[in-house]
Amino acid sequence: MKLTTRFACAFLALAMAPGLLAQGYPVKPIRFIVPFPPGGPTDTHSRWAAQQLNVAFGQPVVVENRAGAGGIIGTEAAARAAPDGYTLVGGNPGPLTIAPSLRKQLGYDPVRDFAPITLIARNASAWCVHPSVPVKGLREFIALAKARPGKINYATPGVGTVGHLAIEHFSTLAGIRMNHVPYKGAALYTVDLLAGNMDFAQIQIFQAAPYVREGRLRALGVTAVARSPLLPDVATAQEQGLKGYSSYNWNGVLAPAGTPRAVIDRIHAVLTKSLTNPEIRKQMETIGYEVAGDGPAEYTAFIKAEIEQWAKVAKAAGIQPE
Repeated sequence: MKLTTRFACAFLALAMAPGLLAQGYPVKPIRFIVPFPPGGPTDTHSRWAAQQLNVAFGQPVVVENRAGAGGIIGTEAAARAAPDGYTLVGGNPGPLTIAPSLRKQLGYDPVRDFAPITLIARNASAWCVHPSVPVKGLREFIALAKARPGKINYATPGVGTVGHLAIEHFSTLAGIRMNHVPYKGAALYTVDLLAGNMDFAQIQIFQAAPYVREGRLRALGVTAVARSPLLPDVATAQEQGLKGYSSYNWNGVLAPAGTPRAVIDRIHAVLTKSLTNPEIRKQMETIGYEVAGDGPAEYTAFIKAEIEQWAKVAKAAGIQPE
């Protein structure tokens, strides 16, 4: 009888554990891994999320930049962390939805090894050229590229980045062939584009807009499904004949798989509350971000769909996993 009672009590304690954990969570600092260097979009959004959690929980949320291999190193570290709610990671398409198509061996499974929490925001880019290039829109640029196959150089932040596959997708749809020049970041190739030393590049809209307004760059199109209020006179890729085309960079928050659902829900509730704040939404939208706030189920489905999308793009472009 005593054994039965003891077993029943133990079973009840286990059943209540997730709820009790959420009520007392967190009791110590939270580590927030950013798989990219400081200053970029993933770092910015991750630090914003860390600040919201710090204020809500009253516990330090320590941002740890673990850059390398296009975000793979930091993302893998998060996948291997204990699923106790005390390790989070900033999500980005490179290591989560593009890497599976470009890497034969990846030290984690983007779907199986993570518990998505919230998709924070996404932002589109502008396809830009130096004003000396004699084209004013995508149709003219495509005609120029067809007349000069393989001779137009395009810059990206590196192999396997959103910029790389987005432009390869554009090239496939347009039936053109360009020469890929990978850089170690967008800032470096933006300098070359401004100097007229690069032919074509994809730059996030909020970063490109000032140069376009000053006449230092010409935007041929934007990768969003709708025109950007930051560049209202620049047509989308779809408006210019690339049916169904869109491309976004995005950032979110994930935890290692197995993290208690009650903890996931609590973190999501804090971030969603902030993302529905009109003032915060306005601040993000002013610099070109589309605020998301998707929950765990929606974010999971989004990641799965993106993995399939980029796999098709890589295959169509003839990009082989290495």
